[in-house]
Amino acid sequence: MTITLEHPATTATVGDLMKCPELQISEDVMVDIAMDVLHSSGADHLLVRDDAGRCVGLVTRLHLAPFQARSWYTERTPVRDIVLDRAPFATADMPAATAVAAMRARGLGAWPVVDHDGHAVGLFSS
Repeated sequence: MTITLEHPATTATVGDLMKCPELQISEDVMVDIAMDVLHSSGADHLLVRDDAGRCVGLVTRLHLAPFQARSWYTERTPVRDIVLDRAPFATADMPAATAVAAMRARGLGAWPVVDHDGHAVGLFSS
């Protein structure tokens, strides 16, 4: 998605452009299960949430690439123990242009959108 603001007075927000977060997993899920979910769904990423349902990050195929050789280690490593994109996250009231700039600076293709309690409400893609 490319954000183009046609007029400087137009201020689209992240909430205007975000999509529903479709796939979510618990941070307790083992890496091999996360890989299976990603591959079977055809998705590029999964939202990761804690026991209280709050968003803790976004795991991508790139994050799971080092585990492709599946071993005993992938069966015993929870997603919370691997490197993944973590906070800060976007909020629905954030200007879309600001979010795009932050995503570029962090090298993100997708960014979780959370409410003020930290629960995922959407996914913003640039």
